[in-house]
Amino acid sequence: MQTASSEILTTSETEQPFIELRGVCKRFGKQEILRGIDLSLYHGETLVIIGPSGEGKTVMMKHIIGLIRPDEGDVFVDGIKVNGLREREMAPIRQKVSMLFQNAALFDSMTVEDNVAFPLIEAGVKDKNEIKQRVREALEVVDLQEHMKKLPVNLSGGMRKRAGIARAIVGRSQCILYDEPTASLDPVGSDVIDQMILRMQRRFKVTSIVVTHDMKSLFKIADRVAMLRRGVIRFLGTPDELRQCQDKEIQDFIEGRSNITG
Repeated sequence: MQTASSEILTTSETEQPFIELRGVCKRFGKQEILRGIDLSLYHGETLVIIGPSGEGKTVMMKHIIGLIRPDEGDVFVDGIKVNGLREREMAPIRQKVSMLFQNAALFDSMTVEDNVAFPLIEAGVKDKNEIKQRVREALEVVDLQEHMKKLPVNLSGGMRKRAGIARAIVGRSQCILYDEPTASLDPVGSDVIDQMILRMQRRFKVTSIVVTHDMKSLFKIADRVAMLRRGVIRFLGTPDELRQCQDKEIQDFIEGRSNITG
């Protein structure tokens, strides 16, 4: 499989990480979630993060947009130390990096069109024609232009996630963080979301971090894979390197094998 990064990444683009975590540690009470995470992500790259449930994958992503601050270590976005910013100073970072939560987090009382327009209005865009044009462009990318007047309740699960992607890209984010984007979808719906992620990368050179338990999706979209285990990065490499890894625990995870015997 030829990864998208081989098509769009250049040496100059990979010299400086777009996102970087250095020695990030996080505890909740006595529970140590992250125990020194070192990770770099480059422009136009899709990094898939895997690992058992409850290992801190979503917690790690939330550090990038400042929803959680590290107890130790630093987080950088485009060279700016995020954990050194006040909340009111986070707006430029969140224009560069947006997050698609598991349920897409759409406003139930707003149409798809209004949901997608919301980040532009929050960012202070006043021109109604510009808002309308950018919303239409975003919905066209995710093939939802015919459903823009519908409420979220009238959309399928996959369509809601696509609307969430449209809302994430309407502000022209450079990076999108996806939290379990194919969860609860059937195989066809999952493939649609995978194709959307690849389309974002190829068309707009969007950088992506995808948390998933969907191994089929992983091998379809990933340029690199990071496995989080016991608060540290247990594996970091390409999908081919993941397949060839001899670590039994890693192979059991990607093959879905338990150690429980009958």
